[in-house]
Amino acid sequence: MSVQLDGLNLPQSGQLDIDIRLSATVNITAFAARQKVTGYLADEISTNMHGGPPTLSVGERITWRVPVILSLPPHGDLGEVGHIDIDVETGQMMVSQALIQEMQHRAEALAARPTPQAA
Repeated sequence: MSVQLDGLNLPQSGQLDIDIRLSATVNITAFAARQKVTGYLADEISTNMHGGPPTLSVGERITWRVPVILSLPPHGDLGEVGHIDIDVETGQMMVSQALIQEMQHRAEALAARPTPQAA
Protein backbone atom coordinates (compact mmCIF):
# COMPACT_ATOMS: atom_id res chain seq x y z
CA MET A 1 0.00 0.00 0.00
CA SER A 2 1.23 3.49 -0.72
CA VAL A 3 0.03 6.77 0.73
CA GLN A 4 -0.25 9.98 -1.28
CA LEU A 5 -0.48 13.35 0.49
CA ASP A 6 -2.36 15.94 -1.54
CA GLY A 7 -2.38 19.70 -1.16
CA LEU A 8 0.73 20.14 0.96
CA ASN A 9 3.23 22.95 0.41
CA LEU A 10 6.52 21.15 0.99
CA PRO A 11 9.91 22.90 1.15
CA GLN A 12 12.14 22.45 -1.89
CA SER A 13 15.21 21.76 0.27
CA GLY A 14 16.27 21.43 3.89
CA GLN A 15 14.77 19.46 6.75
CA LEU A 16 11.36 17.89 6.21
CA ASP A 17 9.42 16.43 9.13
CA ILE A 18 5.99 14.93 8.58
CA ASP A 19 3.98 13.69 11.53
CA ILE A 20 0.70 12.10 10.55
CA ARG A 21 -2.07 11.03 12.84
CA LEU A 22 -5.38 10.27 11.22
CA SER A 23 -8.39 8.40 12.36
CA ALA A 24 -10.96 6.95 10.00
CA THR A 25 -13.06 3.86 9.85
CA VAL A 26 -12.21 2.03 6.66
CA ASN A 27 -15.55 0.57 5.63
CA ILE A 28 -14.55 0.08 1.99
CA THR A 29 -11.55 -2.13 1.22
CA ALA A 30 -9.18 -1.47 -1.65
CA PHE A 31 -10.59 -4.57 -3.37
CA ALA A 32 -14.18 -3.32 -3.00
CA ALA A 33 -13.22 0.15 -4.26
CA ARG A 34 -11.61 -1.36 -7.37
CA GLN A 35 -14.69 -3.52 -8.02
CA LYS A 36 -16.99 -0.52 -7.58
CA VAL A 37 -15.00 1.55 -10.07
CA THR A 38 -14.78 -1.30 -12.60
CA GLY A 39 -18.54 -1.87 -12.39
CA TYR A 40 -19.26 1.83 -12.81
CA LEU A 41 -16.95 2.10 -15.82
CA ALA A 42 -18.53 -0.92 -17.52
CA ASP A 43 -22.08 0.31 -16.87
CA GLU A 44 -21.67 4.03 -17.52
CA ILE A 45 -18.61 4.73 -19.68
CA SER A 46 -17.00 1.80 -21.51
CA THR A 47 -16.45 -1.93 -21.15
CA ASN A 48 -12.91 -1.22 -22.41
CA MET A 49 -11.99 0.47 -19.12
CA HIS A 50 -11.35 -1.08 -15.72
CA GLY A 51 -10.01 -0.14 -12.31
CA GLY A 52 -6.37 -0.71 -11.46
CA PRO A 53 -4.73 -1.27 -8.05
CA PRO A 54 -5.89 1.47 -5.62
CA THR A 55 -3.65 3.64 -3.47
CA LEU A 56 -4.67 5.35 -0.26
CA SER A 57 -4.92 9.10 -0.82
CA VAL A 58 -4.99 11.57 2.06
CA GLY A 59 -6.41 15.00 1.28
CA GLU A 60 -9.63 16.71 2.33
CA ARG A 61 -10.97 13.17 2.59
CA ILE A 62 -9.28 9.81 2.94
CA THR A 63 -9.97 7.94 -0.27
CA TRP A 64 -8.95 4.99 -2.33
CA ARG A 65 -7.57 6.43 -5.56
CA VAL A 66 -8.39 3.89 -8.26
CA PRO A 67 -6.58 4.34 -11.60
CA VAL A 68 -8.76 3.94 -14.69
CA ILE A 69 -7.07 1.71 -17.27
CA LEU A 70 -7.95 1.54 -20.97
CA SER A 71 -7.76 -1.97 -22.37
CA LEU A 72 -8.38 -2.88 -26.02
CA PRO A 73 -8.38 -6.31 -27.60
CA PRO A 74 -6.06 -7.71 -28.86
CA HIS A 75 -3.51 -5.34 -27.32
CA GLY A 76 -4.58 -5.56 -23.67
CA ASP A 77 -3.97 -2.69 -21.27
CA LEU A 78 -2.88 0.47 -23.13
CA GLY A 79 -2.48 2.76 -20.13
CA GLU A 80 -4.06 4.93 -17.48
CA VAL A 81 -6.61 7.54 -18.59
CA GLY A 82 -7.48 8.98 -15.18
CA HIS A 83 -8.56 7.96 -11.70
CA ILE A 84 -11.67 7.81 -9.56
CA ASP A 85 -11.59 8.39 -5.80
CA ILE A 86 -13.74 6.37 -3.39
CA ASP A 87 -14.30 7.62 0.18
CA VAL A 88 -12.97 4.93 2.56
CA GLU A 89 -15.71 5.55 5.12
CA THR A 90 -18.84 6.11 3.02
CA GLY A 91 -17.96 4.39 -0.26
CA GLN A 92 -19.00 7.54 -2.12
CA MET A 93 -17.51 7.72 -5.61
CA MET A 94 -16.11 11.12 -6.61
CA VAL A 95 -17.14 11.41 -10.26
CA SER A 96 -18.18 14.44 -12.28
CA GLN A 97 -19.19 14.91 -15.88
CA ALA A 98 -15.96 16.85 -16.46
CA LEU A 99 -13.90 13.93 -15.11
CA ILE A 100 -15.74 11.48 -17.37
CA GLN A 101 -15.16 13.67 -20.43
CA GLU A 102 -11.48 14.09 -19.56
CA MET A 103 -11.03 10.31 -19.27
CA GLN A 104 -12.87 9.75 -22.57
CA HIS A 105 -10.63 12.25 -24.37
CA ARG A 106 -7.50 10.63 -22.94
CA ALA A 107 -8.81 7.19 -23.93
CA GLU A 108 -9.45 8.34 -27.50
CA ALA A 109 -5.94 9.79 -27.74
CA LEU A 110 -4.38 6.65 -26.28
CA ALA A 111 -6.37 4.35 -28.57
CA ALA A 112 -5.32 6.39 -31.63
CA ARG A 113 -1.62 5.81 -30.98
CA PRO A 114 -0.06 3.04 -33.01
CA THR A 115 0.66 -0.01 -30.88
CA PRO A 116 3.49 -2.44 -31.54
CA GLN A 117 2.43 -5.53 -33.47
CA ALA A 118 3.27 -8.92 -32.07
CA ALA A 119 5.99 -10.64 -34.07
